[in-house]
Amino acid sequence: MIRVLLADDQTLVRAGFRSILSDEDDVEVVAEAPNGEAAVSGAREHRPDVVLMDIRMPVLDGLEATRRIAGDPRLDGVKVIILTTFDLDDYVYGALRAGASGFLVKDTEPAELIHAVRVVARGDALISPSVTRRLISEFAGRVRRPEPGPELNALTEREREVMTLVAAGLSNDEIAARLVLSPATAKTHVSRIMTKLAVRDRAQLVVLAYEAGMITPGWLTT
Repeated sequence: MIRVLLADDQTLVRAGFRSILSDEDDVEVVAEAPNGEAAVSGAREHRPDVVLMDIRMPVLDGLEATRRIAGDPRLDGVKVIILTTFDLDDYVYGALRAGASGFLVKDTEPAELIHAVRVVARGDALISPSVTRRLISEFAGRVRRPEPGPELNALTEREREVMTLVAAGLSNDEIAARLVLSPATAKTHVSRIMTKLAVRDRAQLVVLAYEAGMITPGWLTT
């Protein structure tokens, strides 16, 4: 059962998401929060698998709430999906850097919402990879890229290759097909990369790959 916490300052929005998710046999809404502070408290109390986090809320915004959840070792298994009104939002890139696993536009279709929750819960892939790549490409170009950390030097040549494909939005199966590997081997490579770089999930690998200059917008078009 996938446990979800809904964080949004609009009661009707929370009610709508609850209605959609509650119809699924494998999803349970365990709590709601009207602001970021309540979202952090709720995450600590209920330990959900996924938090659907509005980015603009009173008391504490979704960006800072995401940062606090991602930075709490006790909440290591909690994944955050940012909810935004626009698909290109200045705050979203910051949220991904803060530890969010992806983002959704608020007017997304119910089927996409359900799919996103399931995908993020299992930590398997980014939400809407093509849109996420576009967003990261847009805002990565606006920030000063830090010098690549020594952790990147610990990656093997194959691991660097796998990381660039993760950053391009490919799933484990797609990476396996492109590199002529078994899906299990591709998954192992991704897991080792995340361990070496101390990142929470694939979304963090994407951000790191762009910031380190390992991949640039438009690098993979097919």
